[in-house]
Amino acid sequence: MTRADDLERIGEALRRAAAVLARFTPGEVAHRLKSKGDPVTEADEAVDEVLRSTLPQRGEGWLSEETVDEPSRLKCERTWIVDPLDGTKEFVQGIPEWCVSVALVEKDQPVAGGILVPTRDLAIVGSLDTGVTVNGEPARVRALDDLRGVAVLASRSEVKRGQWERFSEAPFAVEPMGSVALKMGLVAAGLADATWTLVPKNEWDVAAGTALVRAAGGAVWRPDGEPLRFNQPKTLLPGLLATPAGLEQAVRDYLA
Repeated sequence: MTRADDLERIGEALRRAAAVLARFTPGEVAHRLKSKGDPVTEADEAVDEVLRSTLPQRGEGWLSEETVDEPSRLKCERTWIVDPLDGTKEFVQGIPEWCVSVALVEKDQPVAGGILVPTRDLAIVGSLDTGVTVNGEPARVRALDDLRGVAVLASRSEVKRGQWERFSEAPFAVEPMGSVALKMGLVAAGLADATWTLVPKNEWDVAAGTALVRAAGGAVWRPDGEPLRFNQPKTLLPGLLATPAGLEQAVRDYLA
């Protein structure tokens, strides 16, 4: 098994997911609410099924937002962590800010990933070994070293709740957008400057984005300064920041 094999599997999984999603019309999809009040649709479940049938091989673990967690994944050297449809709320509302998010984690670090953004016709794929491509073309994070004039993609929900009001006088602009995986994918693709979340996120929300931002020359870190680890018994992370490497210290200093 080589990294090229991993990337081929990721690409095939995203192609199959795209074919499944083509059967649905965003904004016209029935949904139900899960136990915590989050929406889920037939599209979420159908994509989850096709990803699981494509990605994990014998001995590899599986963690998905739409699958009952299996503790056996914790013993696996390689685990696939996926969100079949990150941004289901936007998908249901017909807001074009959602994506499919796939990550391969070895030991406790994301090493490869893919993010499919059908509304923008984007397939962002890469690994720490190979770098990142967008629709097959090489891509990197933007070359930035100053917060002045930077546009930070913020959670649409967090902005609505007023959690980003603290940055009203910041030297950077705040742009609301749904789906944290989408935001991280755009940073990795060099199509956005930076993003971070002010609330906890699950591993499946950010694993692929972490692999891709790092592979594209960027930095990803926890706001509490603790080491970033995935495929853990408790999947909730306290938040995540993703920037070009040249902005990392400036963001750390500003938030401190």
